[in-house]
Amino acid sequence: MKNIKIIALFIFTICLSSCLNDDDAGINFSYELVPIEEVSIPDQFVRGDTYEITASYFRPSDCHSFSGFDYDRVSNERTVSVVNVVVNDRTCENLEQTDLVDVSFNFLVGFEDSYIFRFWQGRNDQGENQFLVMEIPVVE
Repeated sequence: MKNIKIIALFIFTICLSSCLNDDDAGINFSYELVPIEEVSIPDQFVRGDTYEITASYFRPSDCHSFSGFDYDRVSNERTVSVVNVVVNDRTCENLEQTDLVDVSFNFLVGFEDSYIFRFWQGRNDQGENQFLVMEIPVVE
């Protein structure tokens, strides 16, 4: 019986501490798309195989770190963007396109005859998205 009271007290303490407002204790950060500069991708795919696709981008500042990919799939078209997390609560050093970062993802080839990859490269002067577009045929 004593053990049950200790366990109940422990659970109550955890529940109570999880309700505390600690918004000011966290790190202030945001997410940002970063333009892809280069892509390493095979000239053709074999159905059923998995390929590593590498995208390279310049890290804008020392406050930027790779967070993942924004990946959109419609039919045989894949739109890929690099996402960075940006720490906003410190002074950042501009890296002036000196820190080229390589990041990769694995792509499993399905039943399409070809895949069209659209790698996000930023926006033009009119604010329109720009893409490096590559069509990769699938062979048996």
